[in-house]
Amino acid sequence: MARALAAAAAHSSSSLFTCAAAPTTHFRRRLKFSSGVHVTKPTSMSYHHPTIEVIGNLLVPQLTTLKRPYNPYPVIGWNCHLETIFAAWFRTLPEVRFKRQCLRSQDGGSLTLDWVAGDVSKLPVNAPVLILLPGLTGGSEDSYVRHMLLRARSKGWRVVVFNSRGCGDSPVTTSQFYSASYTEDIREVVKHVSSRYPEAKLYAAGWSIGANILVHYLSQESDACLLTGAVSLCNPFDLVIADEDFHKGFNNVYDKALASSLRKIFKKHAPLFEDMGGEFNIPLAASAKTVREFDDGITRVSFGFKSVDDYYSYSSSSKVIKNVRIPLLCIQAENDPIAPSRGIPYEDIKGNPNCLLIVTPKGGHLGWVAGEEAPRGAPWTDPLVMDFLQNLESNARSHTSSSGSNRQNENVYHKV
Repeated sequence: MARALAAAAAHSSSSLFTCAAAPTTHFRRRLKFSSGVHVTKPTSMSYHHPTIEVIGNLLVPQLTTLKRPYNPYPVIGWNCHLETIFAAWFRTLPEVRFKRQCLRSQDGGSLTLDWVAGDVSKLPVNAPVLILLPGLTGGSEDSYVRHMLLRARSKGWRVVVFNSRGCGDSPVTTSQFYSASYTEDIREVVKHVSSRYPEAKLYAAGWSIGANILVHYLSQESDACLLTGAVSLCNPFDLVIADEDFHKGFNNVYDKALASSLRKIFKKHAPLFEDMGGEFNIPLAASAKTVREFDDGITRVSFGFKSVDDYYSYSSSSKVIKNVRIPLLCIQAENDPIAPSRGIPYEDIKGNPNCLLIVTPKGGHLGWVAGEEAPRGAPWTDPLVMDFLQNLESNARSHTSSSGSNRQNENVYHKV
């Protein structure tokens, strides 16, 4: 996704220094620093640095990474478009050797998993597993995905990238791609991973549309979810609002770039869509200049929606996050041009004790060019994500160990 956004943006003559994402009213009691970064003035003793906003209390005292300041990299990190494009084009792409596995879904589709080659023999069977869901048209070849993958592996985690249908050079075997709220594919993937590693705890992290799909899945699974925890990054949350902003100013560049990527995927598998009747508009999808046109031609029809607006409204994960029943960390950038901060469901997140929301003052979309590895290394968010996941894993192991000890004591008692 990131490279798709940058490809068109790099050749655009539009004004790069007018950020379409307007500040929200949620950063209160602000101080203004010389760099132009707004921060929240702490009103009392806090577990987090005042440069970030924290909604919720889930694991907050245990997350030492929250004490780090968010200092955007000079110049690059001061503008949402510049940061988004820089991260897409110039962030390093770590070398990773993958072993691909293709699953056949119930509807005959192909689900592609990229595992890290050699991890089967290197890691214990109970090593925690992290499933990664890239953004729209993204896959295991994206830099933000690989940086997260390597950080998790360095902590002893097993990592697998789930490439959505047609993404990451994965095959398409039915006349259906994927949608922002279609969860059957991730459901089958989680079940497969769980059966493959029954002794391991499972976790997931998603970016952008991948995050939106993940939140939908969590809400549907509720208490029966096979995942122990999850992370959502750059989630557009309210797709109606995101669609509105997509057609404003410089954001049109991103819209065209993503539409181009969708067209390429579609044209590669066009024979599957020949002679499609009903409301399908194949010519519109094949020549789509915007994501909305592509969704109108294929996506909303494939998934039974009457209109694009109906599809976007239903598919907004902001409406269902209140139903999440496992620990969920959400990280957003206030100036994200593609996932507008005004679409963040602040109240529903605040009212759900299973959710924790972190909002950074800058970051763009899939950018977060800040921290020790800036400007070309891992995003500022990666250490925070692993801090959250490792605390969950540690707590889960402690609970398992404690439960085992209690059962052992009960057995001794009964024997006596």
